[in-house]
Amino acid sequence: KDKPLEEIKAEPYPLLSQFKWENIDLSKEEHMDELYSLLHENYVEDDQAKFRFDYSKDFLRWALFPPGWRPEWHLAVRVVASGKLVAFISAVPVRLHVREHAQEMPEINFLCVHKKLRSKRLAPVLIKEITRRVNQTGCFQAVYTAGTYLPRPVVANRYYHRALNTKKLINVGFSRLPARLTMSRAIKLNNLPAQPLTKGIRPMVAADCAAACALVNRACARYQLKIEWSEEDFAHWHLTRDGVVYSYVVENPSSHEITDLVSFYIIPSSVIQSNKQDVLTAAYLWNY
Repeated sequence: KDKPLEEIKAEPYPLLSQFKWENIDLSKEEHMDELYSLLHENYVEDDQAKFRFDYSKDFLRWALFPPGWRPEWHLAVRVVASGKLVAFISAVPVRLHVREHAQEMPEINFLCVHKKLRSKRLAPVLIKEITRRVNQTGCFQAVYTAGTYLPRPVVANRYYHRALNTKKLINVGFSRLPARLTMSRAIKLNNLPAQPLTKGIRPMVAADCAAACALVNRACARYQLKIEWSEEDFAHWHLTRDGVVYSYVVENPSSHEITDLVSFYIIPSSVIQSNKQDVLTAAYLWNY
């Protein structure tokens, strides 16, 4: 609910005496190292505790420093006595279209509390405090995702997986070998051609961004909920960063028009219950 700014709480919400708030400066390598360690050891796991997201530091820089980012939206909790980083939440700006209404609002992400402190009820206070900070900018709406059902979602999605390294996926327990199917047969069924089948596809470069951005905005026009991309935002979120995000375009050889785009980003996961493999890498389809 929108409120006059003078009604927004001016001071941060109180924490237990052993904790303190911090606007963590993630431009400092030592602070980025701390955040990486917190997420690496305590972030989202699957229901069977076999895999845990293992965002790289380069991925975190990409995700947390888009155009318009605010330092006060990189919110951390430390232990007063030791200075240890034990909780984090972030917000970054996104311009969202909801039907005919367009509005800039924050996307909330990377809510994480150290496993040993989850009885301290830090997560609700983190959410209240990031909400207060967003409200201070005059914004009273936000968007976020959750792996579990929360009341009245505006949209839900289902993940579909395409195996690329069949043997590894089966060995680490991500997939299983169906009955009456041998490993060699399963590998053969998931084989890919050595070269792309789409003619003219190539990596997107900075000179393509204006045309590719317009292409994506036109393609998304039919949806009632969508991101409205500026060229600056589009370039940040789509230009290839090795190990983080990759974009490819198809260029008409005669007119040199950009006719198609596909992009994906990379999230590794730690394999918790395997002695043979330590990382499982997944590519998530982005804009196309």
